[in-house]
Amino acid sequence: MHSQNKKNVLFLCIDDLRPELASFGADYIISPNIDKLAEEGRAFHNHYVNSPSCGPSRFTMLTGHYGIAGNDAIFKRAKRLTKNTSSVTPSMPEWFKNNGYTTISLGKVSHHPGGLGGKNWDDPNEIEMPNAWDKSLMPVSEWQHPRGAMHGLANGEIRGKSKTMSVFQSTEGEDTIYPDGHITNKALEQLEKLSKSNKPFFFAVGLIRPHLPFGAPKKYLDLYNDIEIPKIPHPEKPTLPSTWHKSGEFFRYNLWGKDPRTDEDFAQEVRKHYAACVSYADAQVGKIITKLKETGQYKNTIIVLWGDHGWNLGDHNIWGKHNLFEEALRSPLIISHPNLKRKGKKTNAIVESVDIFPTLCELANLPKPTFVNGTSLISNLKNPKKKGHFAYAYNGSGKTIRTERYRFTLLKKGNKELYDHKNDPYETENIATEKPKLVKKLTLLINTKIDQNKNQIKK
Repeated sequence: MHSQNKKNVLFLCIDDLRPELASFGADYIISPNIDKLAEEGRAFHNHYVNSPSCGPSRFTMLTGHYGIAGNDAIFKRAKRLTKNTSSVTPSMPEWFKNNGYTTISLGKVSHHPGGLGGKNWDDPNEIEMPNAWDKSLMPVSEWQHPRGAMHGLANGEIRGKSKTMSVFQSTEGEDTIYPDGHITNKALEQLEKLSKSNKPFFFAVGLIRPHLPFGAPKKYLDLYNDIEIPKIPHPEKPTLPSTWHKSGEFFRYNLWGKDPRTDEDFAQEVRKHYAACVSYADAQVGKIITKLKETGQYKNTIIVLWGDHGWNLGDHNIWGKHNLFEEALRSPLIISHPNLKRKGKKTNAIVESVDIFPTLCELANLPKPTFVNGTSLISNLKNPKKKGHFAYAYNGSGKTIRTERYRFTLLKKGNKELYDHKNDPYETENIATEKPKLVKKLTLLINTKIDQNKNQIKK
């Protein structure tokens, strides 16, 4: 067993997880294990990702930098590394590795599960994050390859023609009839090995659900037989220019001729299957944390649970992510560490994903990375009432900032959106024309961030 002077890090990434958790206010969701972690840690109820898609969001979390909006953001960073190593700053796992940690990635931590490129995401010559991991693992079992597992349904079904694959599914069986069950079992094996090492570990585990298609063992859907999922609070399509889109990722699947935008019963059915996937992911989190406790390393481990972005379940007439509304950008963040005081007290501070890298370094007593865009959240861990800072995000359509009261979005074509969360928490009334002075101030603020982002990309 390694020295207790250095804290381990267990980093749990959950794909497409909006704050659809009991501990974050969705009391109809069955998520006891994540809720328990929130009771033992600090839940950040106003955590925002820096981009509403898997690749660029994970880029910011893993590097502490703002970046580009495409899902290939991490691979593009890898290409820059091959050309000039000195021009690219170390990633978070690389920073820990350089400071004496064993670093292991399992499942979907970067954009591709297993961290490789190629046709089926299994080419060892195409590494998504060079220099980051001692081992990068992805058990594919009957799903043939990482690409198959990423979009897999029960018992080895992989996506060929999307229209022939069901958008949701509920099949009888154990957790291992879907890919996350195998990821979890591999995580338990690795924790057993890591606990016996003389080195501290940075172990990142990425679960795939609730990413599309919404497939989970039937026992998790059965949990919701007698539970009423609340109706969508604002299903209307925005009338003014915005980052609304046609939900192409969702509608590429087989929907049996139904449309949740016009069929309320079908919309509720989809949302129940999403909830089942959340409960399935929650069960995997429970198994992993239980194993950590069994190894004796729990009291020496910093635990982070992070959703890589939110997901619109019909909000704003969108079924998916890739937009700059609140639902796509807000995701759960929980940080637990051995010396945390006032456990279980949530914080409403505005924070963002780039803050995670410097925070973990400070918690682990590692040298501070001076090259990151993020700010350490230590003060918020010490005092849950401490205020945060505004959060910046971007996609291919525009840029946005979220302050304590407002969301301001600047679209590429020059259109502006301003929402007052004090009076309009669902972002349904654009008041940009009513507050020209505030819009001018926020435009200057967002342009400063855009310039900072451009300079960072050049590096």
